[in-house]
Amino acid sequence: MTVPQLRQPSRLTQRQELTAARRIVVKIGSSSLTDERGRLDRTRLAEIADTAAALAERGTELVIVSSGAIAAALGPLRMAQRPTSVQLQQAAASVGQALLATAWSSAFEAHGRITGQVLLTESDVIRPQTYRNVRSALESLLELGVVPVVNENDTTATHEIRFGDNDRLAALVAQLLGADALVLLTDVDALYTAPPREPGARRIGLVEDVARLTDVSIGSVGSKVGTGGMVTKLSAAQLASTTGTAALMTSAEQFAAAVAGQDVGTFFPAHHGRRRSRLVWLRFATRGAGTVHLDAGASEAVRSRRRSLLAVGIAAVEGTFPAGVPVDVAAPGGEIIARGLTSFSSDELRAMAGRGTDEAREQLGERFRRPAIHRDQLVIL
Repeated sequence: MTVPQLRQPSRLTQRQELTAARRIVVKIGSSSLTDERGRLDRTRLAEIADTAAALAERGTELVIVSSGAIAAALGPLRMAQRPTSVQLQQAAASVGQALLATAWSSAFEAHGRITGQVLLTESDVIRPQTYRNVRSALESLLELGVVPVVNENDTTATHEIRFGDNDRLAALVAQLLGADALVLLTDVDALYTAPPREPGARRIGLVEDVARLTDVSIGSVGSKVGTGGMVTKLSAAQLASTTGTAALMTSAEQFAAAVAGQDVGTFFPAHHGRRRSRLVWLRFATRGAGTVHLDAGASEAVRSRRRSLLAVGIAAVEGTFPAGVPVDVAAPGGEIIARGLTSFSSDELRAMAGRGTDEAREQLGERFRRPAIHRDQLVIL
């Protein structure tokens, strides 16, 4: 398979420049896609499709990251609220994903556009081969003029392999595709200095650095049909902007105005300097399945000299995990300094720990001469 060349985003720094964006990822939350009864709001989907069609006319590619699969099933399954158990979430998602895909297809069909459903789990993007496959599939859909509709595969995802919220998924898809802009649509029209209902709350139109929002009161709980909240949206905007993709957060009603460059919502300008890479996914898309604790020498080699992690520098291994999964790497004091894809299982790492390369090969076998985590599979946190 030929993998398309990495596309670098345009690094837009002014909201008016959104009109020049040629590739946009838009995420729309569950609360914005469903009505009071928990059923899909087809009028809202049609409005999103109308704006998307107008974007296509000006030559802009659009990728939709759509929540709403589980929420769409609440009404038909007669559930009062989103289920809490993984098993019921998976069952609801199985019903809701079909409803959601059909609804998006119908909304875009009115404009002569074809949609394609793409379901992802976290495990799809932590391995080099599947990362490239996902990117190739999305690029191919865009080349064919198809509007990809991306969602987390809640039917098969478990707590160990799920993204956790579609805000983060959207930011990662934007990074994967080198999108010029990420638009986060929710039931709040912007970020405010305090909850919008509180007296004196003021809209924040521009955020150049999310880390500086120390005086802003931010809630962390989403709606009864969703999993996100303002915290997850800010995290997504930060991920996007620091990797060169401008972000804008606003309500679904203001989507058209937002992509027209009007003064709505909250704008996060793209930063310059850092280029896209798969390691960004490893940093933001994963949680360690376990922890590899290092001695002082190995910690210094990994953190300061960007060396591969060798077995001789492993002091202890925490957790149980197979080979090929992301693990956290800790300094002697317990501080997590890196994350990487381990070449060995937890049991194998324990057997290798403290052994030199030649010793590990002689006592355990030829394949144990490899680094525990190669530097190309390691990202410093």
